[in-house]
Amino acid sequence: MKNINVYDILKYSIIVFPLAFAGIPIYLHAPDYYASNLGIKIETIGLALLVLRLFDAFLDPLIGRISDYFFYIRHKIIYFGSFLLALGFWMVFHPYGSYILAWFFLSIFLCTLGFSLIAINIQAFGGLWDISSRQVIKVITIREAISLLGLLTASIMPTILYLYFKENNFHILSMILILIILISLIFFDKWFKLSSIKKPKSKSVSISFFYIFKNNIVKLFFISYFFSTFAASIPATIIIFYVRDYLLAEQFLGLFLLVYFLSGALSMPIWKHISVQYGIKNAWLFSMIFALFTFIWAFFLQPNHILGFFVICFLSGIAVGANLSLPSMIVAEFIKLNKHENLAASYYSISNFLSKFSLAIASGIALPILGFMGYQPGIIRDDYLFPFTYALLPCIFQVISIFVLYWLIIKKTD
Repeated sequence: MKNINVYDILKYSIIVFPLAFAGIPIYLHAPDYYASNLGIKIETIGLALLVLRLFDAFLDPLIGRISDYFFYIRHKIIYFGSFLLALGFWMVFHPYGSYILAWFFLSIFLCTLGFSLIAINIQAFGGLWDISSRQVIKVITIREAISLLGLLTASIMPTILYLYFKENNFHILSMILILIILISLIFFDKWFKLSSIKKPKSKSVSISFFYIFKNNIVKLFFISYFFSTFAASIPATIIIFYVRDYLLAEQFLGLFLLVYFLSGALSMPIWKHISVQYGIKNAWLFSMIFALFTFIWAFFLQPNHILGFFVICFLSGIAVGANLSLPSMIVAEFIKLNKHENLAASYYSISNFLSKFSLAIASGIALPILGFMGYQPGIIRDDYLFPFTYALLPCIFQVISIFVLYWLIIKKTD
């Protein structure tokens, strides 16, 4: 077992920066881009995203099983995923031809497939890196902090680029992403060649998910994780519409996101300390309760309550650092305790599947709700449609997640 330094962790983790950097434009800006600029109805985009993300989500367990089987080329799978992510991102913001909806579908699929190939295997490498448990916590904390930096950069970059390049801002953003991916892969390749990675004793692919879900504690964790990510996916899906057409604060969107993710980044050392003092699961429970009691106030905001939303972004953002890092730590803990090194990618493919599945359901519910209730992008809506959909509905599912996680913590037997 080798001692590692911060530079080693940075070489391993840097690939998550472009991964997170691409996420906000894909999930937040692309639907609005195609609805506002290309005239596709919002409910059509919502249903298309539902089908696409469901398909993409169900691919993740397959990706996990294949990655575990071909563990000896796991690093090459990451390189291939990086190519797909770069290609798909370029296609998203460079629509071509008359079949715009089909182009949208294909480009988003390539993005999310590349995203999965990278995310599942980089997380698996984190669980298989031959380092101590205390170092694992440090690695995941730094990795997710870098991910938050990617989110921070992506939250403000489109606005900054628009000031200088106007409608070409996403064209420039695409070129920046490709450059960042290339640089991050150079560092990752250096890390891979010099690091000690635990080799699985067997492939056990055909029975991987049976063994994972045989443990009732693991099942409860993933149930709680699903409801938590679903609660977060609803506001993430419609925040642009909420800020622009309800809060009437479109000019502050980038700053809202910046405050939210910066708050999450700054809070990560706090959650790391809490997890060491009280346990990782308890720390995650505390963070979800904190998120619930800070975000619920968005339901009571009125149009032009900009300062109030900044406060909500800052306070609810504190829980982001926990939500990004602690579930990964719990999964790494499961892999080690159950001696499931041969199933590392399968574990993380399940969490990726649940994240994407929740995002798919959120897109398939939230956007059609807005469309069927007569909302049109760019038209002000000051009734209770947005407060209910954006704020109250997610809090209901957050409560379910909290109860399931609490049950997991107090459960004494598997």
